[in-house]
This record gives sequence, structure tokens and C-alpha cells, in this order.
Amino acid sequence: MVLLVLGILLWSAAHLFKRAAPTAFEGLGGAGKGLVAAGVFAGLALIVLGYRGAAFIPVWSPPAFMVHINNLLMLGAVFLFGMSATKGRLRGKMRHPQLTAVKVWAVAHLLVNGDLASILLFGSMLAWAVAEVVVINRSTTWDRPEPGPAKKDVTLVIVTLVVFTVITGVHAWLGVWPFPS
Repeated sequence: MVLLVLGILLWSAAHLFKRAAPTAFEGLGGAGKGLVAAGVFAGLALIVLGYRGAAFIPVWSPPAFMVHINNLLMLGAVFLFGMSATKGRLRGKMRHPQLTAVKVWAVAHLLVNGDLASILLFGSMLAWAVAEVVVINRSTTWDRPEPGPAKKDVTLVIVTLVVFTVITGVHAWLGVWPFPS
């Protein structure tokens, strides 16, 4: 569990560094981006190792129907994440689509995972995404981009379905069946 906690702390600190300490970040020049990237990747590696190695300590037993809600929320999370790259009509409808996607992803996984390591991981990712939004909103203004053509939104829906299928395939490959049995 120690690796998991260290990974979460490193991930969060690396992501928040640019916004929480902008003078220090800018003082590092190009090395600042490399430092943040190294922190994020090292944090992610520790999270994966820590989560996979954590003992299963049950806290609560999620009801079986939560799997359906999780999958619906995950479809929405993938769509929201993709909104950040869209050039369609949805462009500019939401200021933080990627962070909103992380929040939806975290809530979805909290609904179907009742063990301590999962609650720690997904709960902390939810808290991190909320903190990021607060820090970004306090430090920057937002210029809403102009919407693009509607056909790009159709592309986003298709890409969302493909990516969701890939994600469920990876979960199955890793031994976590993402659908009701």
C-alpha cells in the first residue's frame, strides 16, 4: 500500500506543480516540463505497482447492478475526455473536459470497487481532479473556443465507442471482466 500512496502523492504533486508554484516551474525553463513528465510517469508506475501489489481489504460490497452504472459512466468519461480534442460543435461547451472525465471515471470505479486500495486510488484521483480544477480556475482565465462543424461531433461519438471497446478489451485481457456475469 506504501507504493500506491507514494505514487498518488507523486502523481498529484507533479500535476499540481506548474499551477501551485508557477514561478519555480517557469524558473526551470524547459527542464520544468521534463521534471513534471518524469514525476507523472514515475507516479503512474508506482500507482500501478502499488495497486496490483496491495492486499485486498474489503470495505464494502458493491451491488451487482453498479456494473451497469459504471459502464454507462465510463462511456461518458471517454466521451468527455475526447471533448478536449474535438473540433466540433461541442468544442468550448466545457472548460475542463479531461478533468471532468477523470472525476466521472473515479466515481464510476468507486461504485464497483469496495476494497481499501481502490477507494484510496479512485478517491484520491477524484480529489486530485477537483483540486486541479480549483487551482486552474483561480490562476487562469478561459477564452471559450469557437464551435466547429457538427460532423466532428459525430466523429467524437464513433471514436468514443471504439476507445470504450478497447478499454473494455484491455480490462478483460488484464483479468477484470467489465460486464455483468
